[in-house]
Order: sequence, then structure tokens, then C-alpha cells
Amino acid sequence: VTGVQTCALPISLTDAATITPDFSSNNAFTVTINGNRTIANPNNITAGQSGIIYIIQGIGSNTISWGSYWKFPSNTAPTLSTANGAIDAVIYYTRTTTSITSQVLLNIG
Repeated sequence: VTGVQTCALPISLTDAATITPDFSSNNAFTVTINGNRTIANPNNITAGQSGIIYIIQGIGSNTISWGSYWKFPSNTAPTLSTANGAIDAVIYYTRTTTSITSQVLLNIG
């Protein structure tokens, strides 16, 4: 059917010291973090792709650092919500295969 968008539920990313999304597997992701983490530069980036990553604080007070492809307003990575169970959403658009324009919505849930 022409003009119909496909929808996908977020797939879970594995919590680890370094989390590397595979952008060929989906556009929507979720991860519950239980320590300070790095969201690495994703694998299989296609220019023009957009999506969302939900980050949930498992035990609370965890931080995220970001790979060099992630670009945030004013070149400043955001400070995530820190309460146990807090949910933040990273909205992204892949401008090129090495530049991901990103914005964070804090404490959405």
C-alpha cells in the first residue's frame, strides 16, 4: 500500500559498559541502565534514518557518555534524569553516516 508507514516497537538493547545500537535492526530502542554507560557510535548507519532511544534508570544516578557521531545542541551532551526508574528519550536523525543530530526529552515517564 502506497503512503503507509510501517511501525516498530522498540527493541531492547543489552545493558553493558558500552552499548552499541545496530541501526539496521530497528529505529526504536530501549535500554535499562544499571551503571555508568557509553552509547557508542552505532553500527550500520544509513543517512536519513531517524528514531528514538528510551533510556531507563535501573538503579538510578547513572550517567551516559556518547560516541563522537552523536551531536547535541551547543555541542553539549545532556545530563540524564537520575531518579530510579526515570525515563529519558533520545530523538535522533542521521544527517550523514558519521553525524547523528540528537535531542533529549528528559523525565518523560
